[in-house]
Amino acid sequence: MTAVDSGDRRIVVPPSMAELAADALRGMIFSGELKLGERLVEARLTERLGVSRPPLREALQALSHEGLVVTHSRRGATVRSLTRHDVFEIVTLREELESFAVQLALPVRSPARFERCRAALRDFEEAGRAGDETRFMQRKFEFHLAVVALAGHSRLTEAYRALSFQMLLCFALNRAARRDVETLLDNVERHRELLAVIEAGDPAQAQRALAEHGHASFLLDVIDQLEGGTPESEEWLAARRERR
Repeated sequence: MTAVDSGDRRIVVPPSMAELAADALRGMIFSGELKLGERLVEARLTERLGVSRPPLREALQALSHEGLVVTHSRRGATVRSLTRHDVFEIVTLREELESFAVQLALPVRSPARFERCRAALRDFEEAGRAGDETRFMQRKFEFHLAVVALAGHSRLTEAYRALSFQMLLCFALNRAARRDVETLLDNVERHRELLAVIEAGDPAQAQRALAEHGHASFLLDVIDQLEGGTPESEEWLAARRERR
């Protein structure tokens, strides 16, 4: 039966089983329940999710288009894995986009844009207090997206948004290794401090805080366990070790 929103009378179409399965799989990937590179066995997933194979396969196809799942001709599907070079590309591009956004943003021409950052931080903290790791990862990305949006540069914001699933894979990889190092609320607090520096409006201090935030947020031991290094990624890692 189609649900109806009694407030504005618009018909709201309920999500399909495939959409619900896709959401559940994303959550399992982002929370680390499904490991990067892990084989996705359909029989286990249908039992785990309580769905039949057709919607599960549709969900896996959707995640394949998003780049979260890789389909192999003989081995079926696996969660996308990351190489050392992948992490190098994702992290460096993310940091450059954020740095450029803050460079353009300060001084912020529309103070109302900060409210989006504050709201994103509140949602981020709420997910941390609830211990909901999946929602926590998503709210973390939304906070960073709100910081980028301070620049009022729609194409820059969309370029950053295009990295969302790849960043979330990095977040999941890093979070799995940081559980004994940093609580969810500790992580929120680091972002609160970053926002306070940005709100203060000093461009040099904001750029410095962004750089320190980035260098502190990724455990190098996590990357060291990955394969697929290149001269570029190894040079980058060596530079980060020196800064640490």
